[in-house]
Amino acid sequence: MSRINIAGRPVGPGYAPYVIAELSANHNGDLDQALRIIDAAHAAGADAVKIQTYRPDTITLKSDSPDFQITDGLWAGRTLYDLYEWAHTPWEWHKTLFSHAAKRGITMFSSPFDATAVNLLQSLGAPAYKIASFEAIDTPLIRDVAATGMPMIISTGMADVNEIAEAVDAAREGGCKEVALLHCVSGYPAPASDYNLVTLADMAARFGVPVGLSDHTLDNTTAIASVALGACIIEKHMTLDRSGGGPDDSFSLEPAEFAALCKGVRVAWEAVGKIDYGQKSSEIGNAKYRRSLYFVRDIKAGEAITADCVRSVRPGFGLAPKHLPSILGRRLREDVCTGTPVSETVME
Repeated sequence: MSRINIAGRPVGPGYAPYVIAELSANHNGDLDQALRIIDAAHAAGADAVKIQTYRPDTITLKSDSPDFQITDGLWAGRTLYDLYEWAHTPWEWHKTLFSHAAKRGITMFSSPFDATAVNLLQSLGAPAYKIASFEAIDTPLIRDVAATGMPMIISTGMADVNEIAEAVDAAREGGCKEVALLHCVSGYPAPASDYNLVTLADMAARFGVPVGLSDHTLDNTTAIASVALGACIIEKHMTLDRSGGGPDDSFSLEPAEFAALCKGVRVAWEAVGKIDYGQKSSEIGNAKYRRSLYFVRDIKAGEAITADCVRSVRPGFGLAPKHLPSILGRRLREDVCTGTPVSETVME
């Protein structure tokens, strides 16, 4: 399976999970708040902060017709245009955001939603691009992003296996050599039971790319569990205050929770490790307390060892218990007393 590289950081199997803090609309229209989320993401241990690059007129139409009305969920009662006008990250902020992230030492990239957004992000030196779940079926957009030659991460929420294949093919045919897929459930929030994390292994094998998780559950359990099933990338929304009232605040993690996520997925990755049946460093001191064979009565030199002379007990300084059948009947070359470990040196 291939890996990708984002700003010099290898991302894929064999490397610690790459954790992305999705800033999304959680700036709530305040540039200073967006900058503080970048600071918080860096402090929490995220590898990257991701924003979204669109204007309401580049993502939808200004229409009140039924097609453009949101009738259920968090944003019920709004039109699509109203929602995206409320939620978008102003394009004039982008240079400031990218510069601030660079000063903090955290990678920043974005999800573009049309060709003009791709052009803006290219001018800012974006080191990677993310295709949002709702755009995974927009193969012309995927080809535009692929033409940049930069790594591409595609979220798969709502896409079936054929649509995912079409997205990956469009990326590769467009010239993208580094593609990753994020298993995603596009519910806000989404229940853990919808995630079916075993899909990760199938996705990795089927498409031959690094896979990860875009997690919209309300805690960290799903994301941490995904690492054991091969997730190399973890993306989750981050906010300064879940009760802040913004479009995405209610299903986002606050800074302390995001720090726990970063720690949890990396501990999980360390625990997954590699195939290893050998003795571990933390076990070395305890090996001496395993069972072994000891003499349980005094015996004179020349006597034969019988079953009532020996027992398997802790600690482990004698021969292993598996040797019991082979020592019965052997004679001692010296006197032994109760509590002596059975060893080759005391037997003829």
